[in-house]
Amino acid sequence: MCNRSSALWLACIFLSIVVIATSCDTNSPPGLFGKKNLHDQYANKIKNAGLNETALGRQWFAAAEESLASPLSVNLPYSETGYFAAEEPKAAGITFRAKRGEKLTITLTKRPTTGYLIFMDLWENAPTANSKPTLLRSADTTSQPLEYEVDDDQNFILRLQPELLKGGEYTLSISTGPTLAFPVTPKVKSTIASFWGAGRDAGARKHEGIDIFAPRGTLLVAAADGIVTRVQENKLGGKVVFLRPDNKNYTLYYAHLQKQIAEPGQRVRVGDSIGLVGNTGNAITTDPHLHFGIYTYTGAIDPLPFINRVIKTPDKITAPLNKLAKWVRTTRAIRISAKNSFNQDEELTVEANTALKVQAASANRYKVSTPGGETVFVPGADVELSASPLRKMSLKATQPLLDQPHPLAARKTILAEGKPVNILATYKDFYLVNSGKLEGWICRVCL
Repeated sequence: MCNRSSALWLACIFLSIVVIATSCDTNSPPGLFGKKNLHDQYANKIKNAGLNETALGRQWFAAAEESLASPLSVNLPYSETGYFAAEEPKAAGITFRAKRGEKLTITLTKRPTTGYLIFMDLWENAPTANSKPTLLRSADTTSQPLEYEVDDDQNFILRLQPELLKGGEYTLSISTGPTLAFPVTPKVKSTIASFWGAGRDAGARKHEGIDIFAPRGTLLVAAADGIVTRVQENKLGGKVVFLRPDNKNYTLYYAHLQKQIAEPGQRVRVGDSIGLVGNTGNAITTDPHLHFGIYTYTGAIDPLPFINRVIKTPDKITAPLNKLAKWVRTTRAIRISAKNSFNQDEELTVEANTALKVQAASANRYKVSTPGGETVFVPGADVELSASPLRKMSLKATQPLLDQPHPLAARKTILAEGKPVNILATYKDFYLVNSGKLEGWICRVCL
């Protein structure tokens, strides 16, 4: 039962907010994409109750901001399995780059499957240090996968954050694929053999598209729903067809056709006939192929990301999940890449037996946080659980047991002279120790 004299009182208030925030809202859909995303709706509930001034409320808002200010850089495709502890307000932020024409497919699953939400927000990263990220899409774990078509080569931030006092395991997966269908019928084998930017005419110009080789007469199909704007013949492309996809700011270009099937002004849907593979125009001396290009108002762009048949999916997570949300220690000295206070990459040397807290597993490595606040990746083979002690010792003098490895950190208790402790790991001038059921930090240079 909740009462104002118990520590549970504040927790009960938070839990009541959770119920309110996750109940049906007739003014905004519960998944994709109301005027305010669910994260903002939930944040407003906290503010309206005045709980943003409490310690837990401040931690939740600070974690949300920090995840956008200092996200961890990853490469696509990407996946991780992590754990959010209910008693510790956290958010996870990652940043990655994607190419124009790619479609991002982002899925998030969680365990337990019911009882709490994880808010998932996709942002365009700020172009300058003085600007802020721009929110692009939002979803939650009640929604379908979040999909986003990339309009320009750009950097993104993805933020995950659970409700207050709710936690559990989650698995995030980000895959990349094409936004357009392949322009050559799948019934015939075809091969991309000449790519964007290759030299042409002894280096006088660059290839403004890709060449897809297939037998003469192979059917070419519409890569998108749209309107055929031009069907004509020219010196370079021979018999060509131009297709303007619906609601897009670019035009598709089919060249070197043996025969044009589509007609000017014709509305086509994905898979409708456009023409047949040939080698007309300046391709008369080459094997039959389709020159496929994409043109914008500012010129040609690389079409490969738009139609690349290779769906890039993340590597399987092989790092053991039994270390999630636990302290581990390094088994040897390793160098890792991290962000400094100016959000710039720098190399850190981590000594053997350094304490790290596992946030997530990704492929064969762990995403960890150092006691100093850095979030980094370390190889799974280079860390071990810190539950078994490095060594045991008896204190030669009384020592404060601190909740963080810092001389001004809060004291959890005072360990008496002669008290036996287990040394689990180290961080700079401190030991991570346990004594009975208590765990914390003691000054190693004070012993």
